[in-house]
Amino acid sequence: MSDTPSSPSPARDPSGSLLGKTASYRATYAPELLYPISRTPKREEIGLSAERIAAGRLPFMGADLWTAYELSWLTPRGKPQVAIATITVPCDSPCIIESKSFKLYLNSFNMTRVESPERLREMLVHDLSAAAGARVGVRLVLPEAFDAQPIHELSGVLLDRMDIDCDRYGPPAPELLTAALDEQPVTETLTSHLLKSNCLVTGQPDWGSVQISYTGPQIDQEGLLRYLISFREHDEFHEQCVERIFTDILERCQPVRLQVYARYTRRGGLDISPWRTSHPATLPANVRTARQ
Repeated sequence: MSDTPSSPSPARDPSGSLLGKTASYRATYAPELLYPISRTPKREEIGLSAERIAAGRLPFMGADLWTAYELSWLTPRGKPQVAIATITVPCDSPCIIESKSFKLYLNSFNMTRVESPERLREMLVHDLSAAAGARVGVRLVLPEAFDAQPIHELSGVLLDRMDIDCDRYGPPAPELLTAALDEQPVTETLTSHLLKSNCLVTGQPDWGSVQISYTGPQIDQEGLLRYLISFREHDEFHEQCVERIFTDILERCQPVRLQVYARYTRRGGLDISPWRTSHPATLPANVRTARQ
């Protein structure tokens, strides 16, 4: 089996996924459970045309960093194994992978005999790449390395320290963003633990911490915090929220360099941490926070 998908899985509508629906678990290998959703419609909502997307002319680059904490399979002799998987999905892939389908797919290994962890990794790379439509990176952390997995909070100036009035909880309010466009540029990193949105399909709350690093006109911190809080009742997937934050800040505050990185708390044994950057940069370390 090749690691590179020869024919990507067709994208599907979010409403047809298993989110919010009763689903029976499959305990033997079932890659067909993976449910790809096109990135294009939501990108069009934030002002990126389908033509621009198709041409690869996005205002950002980056990836979605997934961590799977509930991965298990059987050895050829039937002994259960466990590992943590870290998955990197490039943001220029045509599709995201719907999270419940991802969970069901991973659970389909529970009673599947696999000859080695490396073989398992190859299967994950092949199937996830086919679903996303682009090469996906996978790393397995085996139990002997569990105690080396750190917990670390996002660095930066904490916006949450400010005692402010808030009355905007959805839809997102980019008009709250302002910057000192007529003053000297600054370079700084700002963080907040108050990012909260809702699942696009089920309405379940998604909790996250966000880090914004930029060079450019100094962003008004109170306005930025109010803007982040304005996602509180907004329905959108994690990846889409981060891209909306990125494009709103880029348009309203005009930084010359910008990175937005959000670490969402896990659900169903999975966490998703989208990262978007305006310039080539090193991928953030996939280090979980205390809430993950």
